[in-house]
Amino acid sequence: MARLLGTLRSSQPVARFQRSCGLFPAAEEGGGSGDPAEGPRERGACNGAGALRCPAAAGRGVPGGVRSGRGPQGCTQKYIVKNYFYYYLFKFSAALGEEIFYITFLPFTYWNIDHSVSRRMIIVWSIVMYIGQVSKDILKWPRPLSPPVVKLEMRTNAEYGMPSTHAMAATAISFSFFIATTNQYKYPFELGLVAAFVFSTLVCLSRLYTGMHTVLDVLGGALISAVLLVLLYPAWDTIDHLLLTSPFCPLFSIAVPLVLCYNYPKLDYYSPTRGDTTTILGAAAGATVGFWLNNQYAAPAYTSKSFQAGFPQITSTVLFVLARFFVGISVVLLTRWVMKSVVLGALGYRYQFPLGDLQARRRLEVEVPYKFVTYSSVGFTATVIVPLLHELLGLM
Repeated sequence: MARLLGTLRSSQPVARFQRSCGLFPAAEEGGGSGDPAEGPRERGACNGAGALRCPAAAGRGVPGGVRSGRGPQGCTQKYIVKNYFYYYLFKFSAALGEEIFYITFLPFTYWNIDHSVSRRMIIVWSIVMYIGQVSKDILKWPRPLSPPVVKLEMRTNAEYGMPSTHAMAATAISFSFFIATTNQYKYPFELGLVAAFVFSTLVCLSRLYTGMHTVLDVLGGALISAVLLVLLYPAWDTIDHLLLTSPFCPLFSIAVPLVLCYNYPKLDYYSPTRGDTTTILGAAAGATVGFWLNNQYAAPAYTSKSFQAGFPQITSTVLFVLARFFVGISVVLLTRWVMKSVVLGALGYRYQFPLGDLQARRRLEVEVPYKFVTYSSVGFTATVIVPLLHELLGLM
């Protein structure tokens, strides 16, 4: 068993998976075939947290040519793509675990599918992601070594690897959506199960293809998320009821995440995990306050114009659905942009640092309120302001 776990934790299976999908490191001067069996080489190594912490990002290049990535410390890595189907499939799949997906899909669910489904997904997502992010900085397992692995991302390479929070989020969101909708809408159980499995599997495989995680990181993330789903499922209705009716909900929703963010595990160097965790908890806090406020003041609910007779069917009402989404996402993105500018400006004035000072923005007393206030405003806007605007525009 120990030998198996050691193999799953090593970089070699990741490198072999990349080669099987047509992703190869460009041959370096002085030799080197790029075969993962050769093992790690120091020259040009681009490794993340726990190693050299010199990330390599996917670069730009002509189709069929050599692409390259460059990290902030001057680390460069060139690679060759021989199968563009897998390249774009897994690059897209990797984006399904990023902010761009969360900030579009979760509000879309709230505006166009079902409030209760959205609430349950956000609760599970925030809990799972917090546990995953903290686990990374407690375990401090390094990411795959490069070489032999090709690294296609830069930012997340500065974090530790175990567990894969992309795998955790994909498993949590896809299966919580499936579980929450299967009892409310009429659609084939097998179809929902397969869709959830395919979604989570694509995201998990994308973490291997991009060279960001070992096989054990991905399996561990998916397994942890599955266990948390099983543990949380019996309490879903109770948690949801308390969040909607308890007079202490707004205080609890703001205070607890803030305490968790300010007491995030400390590292001996900067990692974006604390900022990402604050972003997630802040968005969930703002959304939760919005859920409570809507329930207390009987905010108008969305009608079933767009989703009738069983599971949502986007047919002749697709324009109506898209109108809701584009109006809503425009307001959400505008809120994020405005709040980022206002909050960062206020913090810069308070702590006397220029807005372009990256090191100052990474300080605890700056990063936590900056991220938390910005994204709690985003969550609140998505659940309160946008529905009011939809009602005003006749899109309810």
